[in-house]
Amino acid sequence: MRDNAAVSPDRIKTRPSNHGDVLTAVSDGLVALLKEFYGRGPTQAKSYYEDDLVVCVLRGGFSRVEQTLLDGGRGAAVIEQRMAFQDLMRDRFEAVIEDATGRKVVGFMSGNQQSPDMMCEVFMLAPTDLITDKHP
Repeated sequence: MRDNAAVSPDRIKTRPSNHGDVLTAVSDGLVALLKEFYGRGPTQAKSYYEDDLVVCVLRGGFSRVEQTLLDGGRGAAVIEQRMAFQDLMRDRFEAVIEDATGRKVVGFMSGNQQSPDMMCEVFMLAPTDLITDKHP
């Protein structure tokens, strides 16, 4: 028999009752944002939300210019341009997540690869036990 007294109720983390709605809002929001600024959006998106972490993996959506550069062996230029774009758009990306989850984003990291074409947006939410007053 499990000793329930060892786990205090405030230490148990549960998913929000609308977890599926949050995941949909994250995926749809990021796709819409990319579509607005790239002229076309990713063709696939899947989001994950657990504890203080949100991850969205996006597939497809290279513009014609990007695809031309990729086909011409200039993939590094495409990745560099996408990273610069995501850095510039940080506030908008974070707003999508904050609106969907109702929690403040305290960290945002982004990664891209060419084959298979994939973008990964990673967000850390407050509160998190990974950030304390002892560490800036």
